[in-house]
Amino acid sequence: MGEGFRVKTVKFRGEISQGLALPVSLFPEVSACAVENDVTDLLKVRKWEMPEQVGSAGISIGDKPYGIPTTDEIRIQSMPNFLEHFMGKPYYISTKMDGTSCTVYVKDNKVGVCGRNNEYKEDNESCSMWAYVNRCGLKESLIALGEDIALQGEFCGAGIQNNRLKLFEPTLYIFDVIRIGENDRLIKCGLDGILDYCGKLGINSVPIEETGDSFNYSLPELIERAKGKYASGLDKEGIVVRTHEYGRIGNDKLSFKVINNDFLIKEKD
Repeated sequence: MGEGFRVKTVKFRGEISQGLALPVSLFPEVSACAVENDVTDLLKVRKWEMPEQVGSAGISIGDKPYGIPTTDEIRIQSMPNFLEHFMGKPYYISTKMDGTSCTVYVKDNKVGVCGRNNEYKEDNESCSMWAYVNRCGLKESLIALGEDIALQGEFCGAGIQNNRLKLFEPTLYIFDVIRIGENDRLIKCGLDGILDYCGKLGINSVPIEETGDSFNYSLPELIERAKGKYASGLDKEGIVVRTHEYGRIGNDKLSFKVINNDFLIKEKD
């Protein structure tokens, strides 16, 4: 990502540290800024993205089509005020799986496979995602479904990131289903729709840890709730919290992630 250094979670004197405080005098470029100004761009602060590590990513044939969005979640530790939009709403909590983003879509009986940003050529040898889709018969199942939809999930298994789930065979865990309507209008399904499509197609959803009728978690409770381990015995990455039905507040999805501090502290560079 260029020059600079990464500020990450560490334990310092027995306490969790997730930031770095420095005197303003070290940054002359912000000396003329008012207190309330956003200096993110001025200081060239960027979100650190985990590099994709897939043994066989594939041959890129372009960007994701039809405006299918890049999967990303607000990290609630950095935007705690976002919690107020969830209070009292029906919600569910899913396990955040440790893998890489994968989208499988069908449009006009054409099936495509994408990573986080790019679509890949259909080739079982060069693309492990396509190999999975063809091995489990998902291509045929999507065409037989007779609908234009996109499945978005986490692709996990051997050769993908650090394979903290210790899976022998790559597996896709679905966390979003998007209907592609007229004029490529995208409509996201709620939890019931996601589970229904996963059942019809014979594929896995992300594990659902909890559902409730009225969200009432505080930030400290969520940070504690995010702790835990995968079936492999390794620390899980965390949890994702969503309202039952998809909605928007401004440009923000009604969902967020809570990263497990134990996962962050033990994460390997």
